[in-house]
Amino acid sequence: MPNLQTLATQIRANQLDLLDKIWLKVRPEDKADKIIANVVNLTQNSLNTMASTLVLLDRDGKQEMYFQLADGPTAKQLNRLNIGRQSGITGWVIQNGKPMLVNNPEKNSGFFKLIDDATGFRTKHALAAPLISRGKVIGVIEALNKVNGTPFSRHDLNTILDVATTASMAFEGYNTNNDLLISYQNTVRALVSLADAKETSGGGHSRRLVEYALMGARELGLNKQQQQSIEYAALLHDIGKLSIPDNILNKVEKLTDKEWVLMKKHPIVGYEILRDIPFLKEASLLILYHHERYDGGGYPQGLHGDNIPLGSRLIAVVDAFDNMTTEHSYRSALTQQQAFAELAKNAGDQFCALAVKAFNTGYVRTRLTKKKRPVY
Repeated sequence: MPNLQTLATQIRANQLDLLDKIWLKVRPEDKADKIIANVVNLTQNSLNTMASTLVLLDRDGKQEMYFQLADGPTAKQLNRLNIGRQSGITGWVIQNGKPMLVNNPEKNSGFFKLIDDATGFRTKHALAAPLISRGKVIGVIEALNKVNGTPFSRHDLNTILDVATTASMAFEGYNTNNDLLISYQNTVRALVSLADAKETSGGGHSRRLVEYALMGARELGLNKQQQQSIEYAALLHDIGKLSIPDNILNKVEKLTDKEWVLMKKHPIVGYEILRDIPFLKEASLLILYHHERYDGGGYPQGLHGDNIPLGSRLIAVVDAFDNMTTEHSYRSALTQQQAFAELAKNAGDQFCALAVKAFNTGYVRTRLTKKKRPVY
């Protein structure tokens, strides 16, 4: 028979193993629906229960709460069921911010029978724990009826508290990440507005570049983070032109040597504007090199071949394509077919052949997909 110290060590080891599983499944960077689903499923699997629910307080501050997700045989009936904030075991946990273990809920004066009546499910044992973020209760995780019919134990209570604590951290991280993302988007919008003020090609150039660049990025199999950096770089690739006088940007005649030296500095200026913004650091490098040529004849550093970042090579291709297919005061636009022919002709010299092929394939695939969509 194991001694108490050995038993305590084993129990704690089991709890640490559970925490590892929670962290693997519940991550702040996930979408809210995925966090919710993983928390509920993990609760049910860890405690071996017949059903489990996660209740989150209404985000509009109303006095109701909603079953965001329920798992088990009564899931369809429970999902989105609206109950009063002060009702039942869940309401008590929200009001008091403490866990609750009830092994005979029908004998409990606070038991909320509406759910059982609505679903036909009979709650014999209930275990609930609050989700607390920044000192406030944001929801409740609840487990109902162990599969083997036994009551919930103190060990089960510790288990659900571990799940609730980690879930709270995940939701707090999600909200922080969401707020940060909104801040990022606002920053990019402001920067794009500045860059657009210097645009000379009739409007929409940067946004078209995003569309084109992502076609190629997807075709190359780049991951989401790489695609995001390419999107930011395409949007802001010309922000360095803020340093170029309008009389040079709008000049129809050939630039003088002095003017051309100034013009060729805009990728460096763009890099310097963005490099200290953490979420734009990778994009700033793509901007720095987007005027490099595959044969080494580009600027600002004269990089050659695969020494040029792939994202920069791709942006160089789509930038040229959009310039060729856009009407300018000094020349007429080429057709898309003519522009692709020019890209192919210069692949391996001015442009990276891999980037040209990826964009061409992605462009055709996207256009074919759009044509096949039914019209309603």
